[in-house]
Amino acid sequence: MRLRFPLYAKILVWFFLNLAVLSAVFYGFFRFQFRVGLDLLLAGPAGDRVEAIGLAITSELREVSRDKWNEVLQRLSSTHKIQLYLLRPDGSQVAGEPIVLPAEVQQRLSQMAPPRPAPSRGGKRPRREELPPRFSEEEPRRPFRKFMVRTSAPLRYWVGIRLPVAERNRPGQPHLLLAASNTLSGNGLFLDFKPWVVVGVAAIVLSVGFWLPMIWSVTRSISQITRVTERIAEGQFDVRVNETRRDELGRLGAAINRMTGRLAGFVTGQRRFLGDVAHELCSPIARIQVALGILEQRADEKQRAALEDVREEIQQMSQLVNELLSFSKAGLRQKEIPLQPVALADMVRRVVAREAGERVQIEIAEDLTAAAEPGLLSRALANLVRNALRYGGDGPIVIRAAAQNGKVILTVTDSGPGVPEENLQQIFDPFFRVETSRSRETGGAGLGLAIVKACVEACRGSVTAKNCQPTGLQVEIRLNRHISDGPHTTA
Repeated sequence: MRLRFPLYAKILVWFFLNLAVLSAVFYGFFRFQFRVGLDLLLAGPAGDRVEAIGLAITSELREVSRDKWNEVLQRLSSTHKIQLYLLRPDGSQVAGEPIVLPAEVQQRLSQMAPPRPAPSRGGKRPRREELPPRFSEEEPRRPFRKFMVRTSAPLRYWVGIRLPVAERNRPGQPHLLLAASNTLSGNGLFLDFKPWVVVGVAAIVLSVGFWLPMIWSVTRSISQITRVTERIAEGQFDVRVNETRRDELGRLGAAINRMTGRLAGFVTGQRRFLGDVAHELCSPIARIQVALGILEQRADEKQRAALEDVREEIQQMSQLVNELLSFSKAGLRQKEIPLQPVALADMVRRVVAREAGERVQIEIAEDLTAAAEPGLLSRALANLVRNALRYGGDGPIVIRAAAQNGKVILTVTDSGPGVPEENLQQIFDPFFRVETSRSRETGGAGLGLAIVKACVEACRGSVTAKNCQPTGLQVEIRLNRHISDGPHTTA
């Protein structure tokens, strides 16, 4: 069974996929144009957190002697769950666990180093204004220079920041603090995902809230059109689609309503034509039967055998005409037939006593009632019982009924070979039979189940059929448990 994917879910998925593609394209264009990378993350709160740690480390290093710097970095590394290293401007390590820096980190460190003094002119010492400005631990804190880089094999994220602290023997060379982590978040130091998650969730909620009304409006109209067309396919032409929309779906609904009206006219005209033809045939058939009776009285023994064959043909024709009348009347009077509570157990017993006798098992509660027209429902059930007796083999026939979700489910199950799956949807069509023959040995003209459907639909119900396992055919009739004057619905 294929998994169904609702239309509104498809629209939302395509919307967010489009948003993701646009975001990726914008990020790539922005990075190409402005040559920015992970350093961009340090321009916001992450940079403030790194600077705060840098100031805290600077304060501690100034208060302790040089030989205790390594202990300070190890303690802070354990506290923040990242690796901290203190380096000189030339890249040599001052404190922290010994490490060999990747080439990408060394390159970024060289860019953080202070500029070298210009070469002397003619062996003279450079003038004071040509020397790089000396670093003073007493000067106020200036904006920190920072960088962030990602390395592979193994994957690590590095953040470097220049600290306003220097060794006593190198007073003019501020040191560099290097922080390393195996994750982009750096235990919340490099990147705090919580604000991103909040922003992402808020963006999703706002997007869904913005798009959902339109999606719901479209899918609701499509669902209504689908339900209406399904009921039209079942032969119910009293349904209509809402035409209030001013777009293509509204035009589609109007077209379906026009099509439904024309189909209803065609089907009604066909049934009326069948009824008129059947009614007109009743008189000549009756006259032929009277004439046969007169001929039988005057015929000898040899002639009576031939007349008996003619009588059987006329009898079969009369039965066909009666079925045509029943079918056309049930189909034409659907909206005019008043419904009433019908005690199913009592009605089923009367039908079974008239049609079948011992082979039928009845499993219906005595107090179970359904909204129906007693004559039509009795005729439909009688046709089902006769059909089961004819095609259901020698096994038992079981009639069950139960209430379910405001409906009454009435089933007739036989033990026969069933019906080919490809024909299950056609057995209720007029004149359709699984066997193409119309002989007396294989059954009638194919109107029995069509009359069942017409009678049940006149009772505001529906009828379906399915094969049982391992053998047998089950016909299910769904009726309303309470009387309703509205248009009939399908379950």
